[in-house]
Amino acid sequence: MLFIQYPKCSTCQKARKWLDAHQIEYTDRHIVEDHPVYSELKQWYEKSGLPLKRFFNTSGILYKEMQLKDKLPSMSEDEQLNLLATNGMLVKRPIVVDDHMVLVGFKEAEWTEKILA
Repeated sequence: MLFIQYPKCSTCQKARKWLDAHQIEYTDRHIVEDHPVYSELKQWYEKSGLPLKRFFNTSGILYKEMQLKDKLPSMSEDEQLNLLATNGMLVKRPIVVDDHMVLVGFKEAEWTEKILA
Protein backbone atom coordinates (compact mmCIF):
# COMPACT_ATOMS: atom_id res chain seq x y z
CA MET A 1 0.00 0.00 0.00
CA LEU A 2 1.22 3.45 -0.91
CA PHE A 3 0.56 6.26 1.58
CA ILE A 4 1.02 9.66 -0.06
CA GLN A 5 1.07 12.48 2.46
CA TYR A 6 2.47 15.80 3.62
CA PRO A 7 4.12 15.44 7.06
CA LYS A 8 2.93 18.83 8.38
CA CYS A 9 -0.70 18.11 7.45
CA SER A 10 -2.73 17.27 10.59
CA THR A 11 -5.12 15.06 8.61
CA CYS A 12 -2.16 13.10 7.23
CA GLN A 13 -0.81 12.70 10.76
CA LYS A 14 -4.17 11.28 11.92
CA ALA A 15 -4.24 8.94 8.94
CA ARG A 16 -0.70 7.70 9.68
CA LYS A 17 -1.63 7.04 13.32
CA TRP A 18 -4.70 5.13 12.13
CA LEU A 19 -2.61 2.98 9.76
CA ASP A 20 -0.03 2.32 12.49
CA ALA A 21 -2.71 1.53 15.09
CA HIS A 22 -4.17 -1.08 12.72
CA GLN A 23 -0.68 -2.44 11.94
CA ILE A 24 -1.08 -1.82 8.22
CA GLU A 25 2.13 -1.85 6.26
CA TYR A 26 2.64 0.98 3.80
CA THR A 27 5.23 2.78 1.76
CA ASP A 28 5.41 6.43 2.77
CA ARG A 29 5.70 9.08 0.07
CA HIS A 30 6.11 12.83 0.61
CA ILE A 31 3.65 14.54 -1.74
CA VAL A 32 5.82 17.62 -2.28
CA GLU A 33 9.27 16.03 -2.55
CA ASP A 34 7.96 13.22 -4.77
CA HIS A 35 4.75 14.65 -6.19
CA PRO A 36 2.44 12.51 -8.33
CA VAL A 37 3.01 12.64 -12.07
CA TYR A 38 0.33 12.84 -14.75
CA SER A 39 0.21 9.09 -15.47
CA GLU A 40 -0.18 8.21 -11.78
CA LEU A 41 -2.91 10.79 -11.24
CA LYS A 42 -4.80 9.60 -14.31
CA GLN A 43 -4.61 5.98 -13.16
CA TRP A 44 -5.67 6.83 -9.59
CA TYR A 45 -8.52 9.02 -10.80
CA GLU A 46 -9.86 6.27 -13.06
CA LYS A 47 -9.44 3.59 -10.37
CA SER A 48 -11.05 5.68 -7.63
CA GLY A 49 -14.39 6.32 -9.32
CA LEU A 50 -14.32 9.80 -7.75
CA PRO A 51 -14.93 13.11 -9.51
CA LEU A 52 -11.62 14.67 -10.53
CA LYS A 53 -12.32 17.72 -8.35
CA ARG A 54 -11.92 15.47 -5.27
CA PHE A 55 -8.21 15.19 -6.11
CA PHE A 56 -7.72 18.95 -5.66
CA ASN A 57 -6.72 20.37 -2.29
CA THR A 58 -9.55 22.93 -2.38
CA SER A 59 -8.67 24.32 1.05
CA GLY A 60 -5.03 24.88 0.12
CA ILE A 61 -3.38 28.28 -0.27
CA LEU A 62 -2.12 27.52 -3.77
CA TYR A 63 -5.59 26.45 -4.94
CA LYS A 64 -7.00 29.75 -3.70
CA GLU A 65 -4.12 31.87 -5.04
CA MET A 66 -4.57 30.34 -8.48
CA GLN A 67 -8.35 30.95 -8.29
CA LEU A 68 -8.96 27.37 -9.38
CA LYS A 69 -12.51 27.35 -8.07
CA ASP A 70 -13.39 29.58 -11.03
CA LYS A 71 -11.03 27.99 -13.56
CA LEU A 72 -11.60 24.24 -13.08
CA PRO A 73 -15.13 24.09 -14.54
CA SER A 74 -13.86 25.29 -17.93
CA MET A 75 -10.78 23.01 -17.96
CA SER A 76 -10.71 19.59 -19.59
CA GLU A 77 -9.86 16.50 -17.51
CA ASP A 78 -6.51 16.38 -19.28
CA GLU A 79 -5.75 20.00 -18.37
CA GLN A 80 -6.77 19.39 -14.76
CA LEU A 81 -4.56 16.28 -14.48
CA ASN A 82 -1.63 18.17 -16.00
CA LEU A 83 -2.17 20.99 -13.51
CA LEU A 84 -2.30 18.57 -10.54
CA ALA A 85 0.97 17.04 -11.72
CA THR A 86 2.78 20.39 -11.48
CA ASN A 87 2.72 20.74 -7.68
CA GLY A 88 2.01 18.29 -4.86
CA MET A 89 0.42 21.05 -2.81
CA LEU A 90 -2.47 21.16 -5.29
CA VAL A 91 -3.31 17.52 -4.57
CA LYS A 92 -5.67 16.54 -1.77
CA ARG A 93 -4.01 14.39 0.81
CA PRO A 94 -3.53 11.85 2.13
CA ILE A 95 -3.98 9.38 -0.70
CA VAL A 96 -3.87 5.63 -0.18
CA VAL A 97 -3.28 3.44 -3.22
CA ASP A 98 -3.16 -0.32 -3.48
CA ASP A 99 -4.03 -2.91 -6.12
CA HIS A 100 -7.76 -2.64 -5.48
CA MET A 101 -8.54 0.93 -4.47
CA VAL A 102 -7.64 4.58 -4.20
CA LEU A 103 -8.77 6.62 -1.19
CA VAL A 104 -8.46 10.41 -1.22
CA GLY A 105 -8.55 12.30 2.07
CA PHE A 106 -8.93 10.67 5.48
CA LYS A 107 -12.38 9.65 6.64
CA GLU A 108 -11.98 7.05 9.36
CA ALA A 109 -15.27 5.27 8.61
CA GLU A 110 -14.43 4.98 4.92
CA TRP A 111 -10.91 3.74 5.62
CA THR A 112 -12.22 1.18 8.13
CA GLU A 113 -14.72 -0.10 5.58
CA LYS A 114 -12.35 -0.20 2.61
CA ILE A 115 -9.03 -1.14 4.21
CA LEU A 116 -10.03 -3.39 7.09
CA ALA A 117 -12.86 -5.25 5.31
